Amino acid sequence: MDAGHLAVRFAGLAARHAERPATRIAAGDEWTVRTYGELAADVRRLAARLIDLGLEPGDRVAIFAPNVPEWTLTDLACASAGLVSVPLYDTSTAPQARHILADAGCRMIFVGGDEELAKVAEVRHELPALERVVTFQPSSRPEASTLADELAAAPADPAAVAVRLGAASANELATSSYTSGTTGEPKGVMLTHRGFSHQVDVLNDYFVITPDDVSLCFLPLSHALERAWTYVVLDNGALNTYVPDPRTVPESMVKAQPTLLVSVPRLFEKVYLAAHDKVAGSRLKQGIMRWALGVGAAYHAARDEGREPGPYLGLRFLLADRLVLHSVRDAMGGPKKVLACGGAPLRRDVEEFFFACGLLVLQGYGLTETSPLISFPSPVKHRFGTVGRVVDGGEVRLGEEDEILYRGPNVMLGYWNKPEETAAVLVDGWLHTGDVGHLDADGYLTITDRIKDLIVTSNGKNIAPSSIEGLLASDPLFEHTLLLGDNRPYLTLLVAPALPHLENIGRQLKLNWSHHEELIQHPAILDELKRRVEALTTKLASYEQIRDLRLLIDDFTMENGLLTPTLKVKRKEVERRFEQLVEEMYSRTGRART
Repeated sequence: MDAGHLAVRFAGLAARHAERPATRIAAGDEWTVRTYGELAADVRRLAARLIDLGLEPGDRVAIFAPNVPEWTLTDLACASAGLVSVPLYDTSTAPQARHILADAGCRMIFVGGDEELAKVAEVRHELPALERVVTFQPSSRPEASTLADELAAAPADPAAVAVRLGAASANELATSSYTSGTTGEPKGVMLTHRGFSHQVDVLNDYFVITPDDVSLCFLPLSHALERAWTYVVLDNGALNTYVPDPRTVPESMVKAQPTLLVSVPRLFEKVYLAAHDKVAGSRLKQGIMRWALGVGAAYHAARDEGREPGPYLGLRFLLADRLVLHSVRDAMGGPKKVLACGGAPLRRDVEEFFFACGLLVLQGYGLTETSPLISFPSPVKHRFGTVGRVVDGGEVRLGEEDEILYRGPNVMLGYWNKPEETAAVLVDGWLHTGDVGHLDADGYLTITDRIKDLIVTSNGKNIAPSSIEGLLASDPLFEHTLLLGDNRPYLTLLVAPALPHLENIGRQLKLNWSHHEELIQHPAILDELKRRVEALTTKLASYEQIRDLRLLIDDFTMENGLLTPTLKVKRKEVERRFEQLVEEMYSRTGRART
């Protein structure tokens, strides 16, 4: 057996922690909990059933479901049977699911329930390779069996599973994980067991995670970040708490009290904005918060540097913590051993806010194509504004236009059925990430932007949009923004506003409205937003100033196709959908140059 194979690793750890809780999910006010022993037994039974159904090593099996314990059970069973799992985001539409299932050639699919089952049924006639559909939840639809049915039909003797585990290799393909499609059609990223095991080993060197720890699993398991982190959690015998609906994350954090949490920036930004909103109406409360954050920053900086805070600072910290800081930790579900962020850049002011509150957010960097980590900060050697140093066993260098290039054992084998696209990004073993950044003298990496997102105006000015959009995000009014200006004479902005804040501005301006559309189109509202944008960007260069903006009644969501499942804006889709508004902002100086 190859210890670098995920299923082999899991079998060993499950035997060591058989009586410990492995998974749990909320059931009303209670929890449904399964131990490592119970999970391992079901993994073997399901793997035996998959083999009994005639699936051969390397065959593709899709998982189309929200975050539930059955997702991990199926994933580990596929690995145990030598199969390749193909995850689909549970927000995928029927056409999106059809593309992935057809492209991967999936023979079998596990779905969460009737919602996902209906999407598969809609396109199944276009999927000749798909032989079997299984639901995690009981269903009245006749075209699928249930997971309980498949487990009940498993052979009594799991000897075939032992044979496949005995032949397992860490170099085998573990998954075809499809990109979220921010820049085009999703591609199947081929990741090996060795790539994921490398990530587990890297993070085990950074942290001491024990069976007493609890993680909150709410980012999509279909994304490499949450999936790799789940392998880390299970590798250490800790408890994984599954959150099927990301809208329930705030209450789930409080209920689960996780000591481990991996998130994208949006969660941290929302907590940051909510804390500042609470004091927005009172100068006194704003002053107390500023003082408390200053004290917290000084106190934790001293401890971070190995110095014991003096008695005067210690007393001030106790008061600051009681007045302000503890409430932020409480909102995050208590103290954290690991609090990590990835998927997109996190603003430095948000990092520093959480640090002052006693929560060190460690911001890493990576891609689906790297399983996913490229760099990560050590908890004792972190630097705000960076994404740490390259992970052990990997190498980073900068190419043309300061593009980040990476090579290491966790790099993908390539894109499934796309040799030309693979050759374009994998050159002499180096992955061309498409991201722009720089390395300091100590090897700390800072991400600037994506090459494809860089704006080049018709005047030849190069502008990184994400840094300007980050400035705007410090105002809670700007829920989502998209900077425009590529091949145009100047910058403009599309804004999806936070409607409660927009209503507050309407009341402050003493406006009358009956629908949000009236408010969004009101000249006084537009003038107020322009004033705020100007104040936030006043220190930028003249060519980075925003000359015009428009408000959108549509928010950016996964459901309407404007956000990826990790909450990144699909830039080209937004610009395409609101083309008329964009052209309106540029019409006074002529149409865009072609």
